[in-house]
Amino acid sequence: MMAQLEKAVFAGGCFWCMVQPFDTKPGIHSVVSGYTGGHVENPTYRQVTSGKTGHTEAVEITYDSEKITYRELVEIYWKQTDPTDAGGQFADRGDSYRPVIFYKTQEEKAEAEASKKALQDSGRFTDPVVTAIEEAKPFYPAEDYHQDFYKKESAHYKRYSIGSGRASFISSHWQED
Repeated sequence: MMAQLEKAVFAGGCFWCMVQPFDTKPGIHSVVSGYTGGHVENPTYRQVTSGKTGHTEAVEITYDSEKITYRELVEIYWKQTDPTDAGGQFADRGDSYRPVIFYKTQEEKAEAEASKKALQDSGRFTDPVVTAIEEAKPFYPAEDYHQDFYKKESAHYKRYSIGSGRASFISSHWQED
């Protein structure tokens, strides 16, 4: 039987930290760091971080929908972010680091909205859940040195995850029940 490969795009701050949580799950074929949502074709990291292209750092996940569902991807996504912070994520500030779930179909939009509402209603956070849910725009892969950063530069990746505040936030807010 042929795999049912689909793509999902999520932004949750620095894309380095968004790869590993998805990359290690069964049914994931690839996780690519890149940029989406802006008005410049094939932007560079320098252009995106200047804040002048309108892009957000994101990951594009290619997955087998027979092995992992879009809903499961959204649940993994929430646990990598601070969904109450629209101004960036952790130490990374500005629009290029804002949290966004990008949908391609109305079904994905409905799944994301229902999941966001459930998270808000759960009482896990006292502040409102402000993660944006937006229609997917063209996705541009980032430069090669950004791909699989957690594997290629594991010590740097770990220092960054801890130093940015991401690791402690995830540990304190997303511990499994």
